[in-house]
Amino acid sequence: MSVEEWSDLENDAIVADYFSMLSDELAGKKYNKAARNRALQDLIGRSKGSIEFKHQNISAVLKALGEPWIIGYKPAYNFQMSLVDAVARSIKQRGGLIAHTFSRTLGCDEVPGPIWVGTPPTMKNTPPPSELNQLQAVASKFDVAGRDERNRSLGKAGEERVLHHERAILTSAGRQDLAKKVRWVSQEDGDGAGFDISSFTPDGRSRLIEVKTTNGWERTPFHISRNELAVADANRDSWALFRVWNFCRGPNAFELRPPLDAHVELTAMSFQANFR
Repeated sequence: MSVEEWSDLENDAIVADYFSMLSDELAGKKYNKAARNRALQDLIGRSKGSIEFKHQNISAVLKALGEPWIIGYKPAYNFQMSLVDAVARSIKQRGGLIAHTFSRTLGCDEVPGPIWVGTPPTMKNTPPPSELNQLQAVASKFDVAGRDERNRSLGKAGEERVLHHERAILTSAGRQDLAKKVRWVSQEDGDGAGFDISSFTPDGRSRLIEVKTTNGWERTPFHISRNELAVADANRDSWALFRVWNFCRGPNAFELRPPLDAHVELTAMSFQANFR
């Protein structure tokens, strides 16, 4: 295996190849990894093993960027920033991976059922510090949380998916009466309520649900507003943050209950400036 650092041309070539495979995978199309590896060997003069490991590096970069990655290439860390830059260039050239994969989730005639809701990541084993630090550094540099927050289509689709989830849960519990009363507050009344969905528990108690959606992994950072935090604090018994992740492939979720700083580290990203 060559120990020489990869050039921008080599990085761009392997990232383009990776994204082609990822597009096929997300579209449910078959592709030949071995044949693609051989073609890259001829193109850039790197060994089979070197190319496979670099593909794993790309998976790790995409994980850090809160994007889907090829399932067969397990993320490998200690990647160089030149590779991160190559991945970011490719995403920008394609108009964003989210825009490409997101349409596959929309337009379904079938009303979706419940989402699988698991344990919050703060209650699981965390990645090794070196891996987590590298992932967080990349996510911070490219403002992954801000990107998801600005993606209105993704946010709206996530909220709609949770709306169906809540109705399905209540219907399966025999509470069709409550299912009919579940409201998409952010669409019906507009933003500003501090939650997106007004729902119920099967025994009739109120549920105020703020939805945060990403195509990335479960630890992808997210934005939360001062108003949402205030509403959460004032309604600790009924408010919940419903975090939807891996949305483009098949959503998973977990819930966080107030106080949120018991689960996540809250970082002030901006300040309001008033004239003296």
